[in-house]
Amino acid sequence: MMIRRKSFGLPNRSFNVRNEELMSCLTCGAYVAPGVRFCSNCGAPTADPESTRIARVQSAALERGAGDDLEHVIFDVRPTMLFIKVGYLLAVLGAIALVFLLASISVPASISIPLGLALLLIPAYYHVRRNMIRYTLTDSKLEIDTGFMARNTRNIPLNKIQDVTVSASIPQRMLGFGDVIVDNASEMGGTTVLHNINSPRHYADLLLRELRHWQ
Repeated sequence: MMIRRKSFGLPNRSFNVRNEELMSCLTCGAYVAPGVRFCSNCGAPTADPESTRIARVQSAALERGAGDDLEHVIFDVRPTMLFIKVGYLLAVLGAIALVFLLASISVPASISIPLGLALLLIPAYYHVRRNMIRYTLTDSKLEIDTGFMARNTRNIPLNKIQDVTVSASIPQRMLGFGDVIVDNASEMGGTTVLHNINSPRHYADLLLRELRHWQ
């Protein structure tokens, strides 16, 4: 008799524990009798654990599905700042030299200093032009944005891109920048060039990696 109680008692206790877990209130944790729709302790409505589990799974699936529709940015790059920095440096040196030169011929500082500062407008102009260009790669397309106030955006779907080439002259290779040439079969057709970007091989590899997902 003792052996029979031990062999059958353990499964019964584990079964009762599972029943108590399944029939507990989701709000306060109190025991809820089978068939009761409201908790006698807090008054909260009870829910079938299985239906709750299914609802949670469906909700998570919907959230994942909504996230799949969002585009992910792989990179966002502009042309190199190297020329702009060199231009500012040369403009500053030229402005200092101009001020001293004009001072040597008795030109007032109120005239020589503004003339020297005017040289900074040259690299500033190219700085603005550089900021008017942006290349953005997402997991579905390549975007080329141009313009400052009025923006012009060209979109190239990744499934239309046929070839990606890196082009860099000897001076470009020494300075660490170059061009990425993209051949595409979109409606516009032709070739798109990402001009003078730093580490062009790195960005070309990122583009090629995304293209493999569309092959």
